[in-house]
Order: sequence, then C-alpha cells, then structure tokens
Amino acid sequence: RCQRATACGSSVGGRWFVVMREVLVKEAPATGRCAEYIDRMLFRALPALSSLPASILARLPSRCAVCHSWPGAPVCRDCMARFARPRARCSRCALALAAEPGTSGLLCNRCQREPFALEACFAALPYAYPWSGLVARYKFNSQTGWAPFMAGLLLAQPGVRECLGQLTPEDWLLPMPLSDQRLGWRGYNQAWELTHDLKKQSDCRAGSDAALLLRTRHTRPQNELRRSERHDNVRGAFAVEPLRSAKVVGRRVVLVDDVMTSGASLLAAAAALRQAGAGAVSAIVLARTAPT
Repeated sequence: RCQRATACGSSVGGRWFVVMREVLVKEAPATGRCAEYIDRMLFRALPALSSLPASILARLPSRCAVCHSWPGAPVCRDCMARFARPRARCSRCALALAAEPGTSGLLCNRCQREPFALEACFAALPYAYPWSGLVARYKFNSQTGWAPFMAGLLLAQPGVRECLGQLTPEDWLLPMPLSDQRLGWRGYNQAWELTHDLKKQSDCRAGSDAALLLRTRHTRPQNELRRSERHDNVRGAFAVEPLRSAKVVGRRVVLVDDVMTSGASLLAAAAALRQAGAGAVSAIVLARTAPT
C-alpha cells in the first residue's frame, strides 16, 4: 500500500505511513497481535490518503529524505537552502558557472568556442550529494512518487516556466526514450514521469508523447563509458516515429531527462529530431554533473 501511494504521486504520504507504523508499534503494548491491528488501521486509511490533493498531502507529517527530520517536506527547508542553492549556468549546456545566480545569457568557455547543438538547456540541481542518491532512488527503485517534487524544483529554476510557456499546442515536450529492454527491466521511463508532472504543474500547452521519439536500439549505460566513448555509443540510437514525422516539421521541441553528463544522448536525440525537420530543440534536465 505504501508503494501504491508513492506510485500515485504521494511520496509524502508513503513516508507518513512508514513513520506512523514505526511510532505506533514502538509506543503500543508489546502484544503479539499489536502490529497486525496497527497495519489494518493504517491500510484502511491509506487509500483515502493517497487520493488527497497535493496541497493537503504537503502538510502531512513526513521525514526529510536527507536529514530525516520531521515533520517536514520530502526535502526540508534547511536542506533545500544548503544543497539546492541557485547557480548561474551556461544557457546552452547548463554547466554551472562562477557568476551571480540569476544572470541570464551566459555561455561557458566551450560553448563560446564550439556552440552546443541545443537552442537552450536548463538544469535544476548539481548531480552531487544528496541529489545523486535521491535521483538514483527515483530512477532505479520504482519511487516514482518523487516526480511531482522534482518537477517543482525544475519549474522554480529561472527560465524554465518561460521556456514551457512559449510552446504552442503544435510544439512538443518529449521525454528521452528508453530502449525496450531497459523499459521492460525498469518498468517505467523516469523521464516520462517527469515530463507528465512538468506539464501538469505548468501552463505548458505543448503536446507530450512517450512514443513520438523512439530509441531504435539498446545501448550500454552511459555511466559505464568514458566521455570519449559516449557519443559513439548513442550515435544513430534515436529516431522520430516514421509514420508521424510530419508532426515535428518546423516545430519547437523540448526534451526532458533526469541527468545530463556529457550531453551525448541529448545531442543524438536532437540530431534525430532535426533530421525529421524540427525547427528548434532545447532541453530541460533535473541534474547536471560537474565538468570533470
């Protein structure tokens, strides 16, 4: 039931269930059937809990996933202030720069020499502690309830709402696709979950479709490769669905992904979209690694 509530978008409610069970079992008399009665009581309450509006769920007691203090948000205010400080970033590749936060139009040294093949790129977090662990839980441990929280972090970044608000109903907000093998193993596409909540929480009018951009072959995980090998690994691994390629001709496309390291996968997907006739391709990523 806890996993079901989390899958419905209630990471707060899921943790509330776990914490309340621990507290009740600890404080209740040490009888053999005590835990069974507590489980029945909480199981009866949880379906109603998982259907509550997000505004109410946000006020339920929960533990911070970083410092474990509670009651709090999925990540408490103190941890957000410590680990999610705003950073100035390159407007083309989202690399963190040594400049005042909020400064727009900046380019890193590499993008000044050799422009990155995206119109723009936005990132919310550094791929470092504690976010690397939380992203891994979201990505590999079926904890899709983190998607609404992470989409909110993205929408709080300067320029993201403006980028999405400029898209028309004919434009596209597309997740980075997974191969059939990886999708079958993982059970869900974390980029599609993030795309769904970005669209839900913003005024974005663009279409979103998990089957318009395809991954045409299975590739080795990028994190197992050197940077020099990553572009070769994903070259030609993406394509627009052939029978629907006319839908992207002349349109703006924004790609959504969870982590960006070298950008090889995003660039390969952008190349496939431009080959199909897309007018402009940008990207929004949850976390961006450091240049080293």
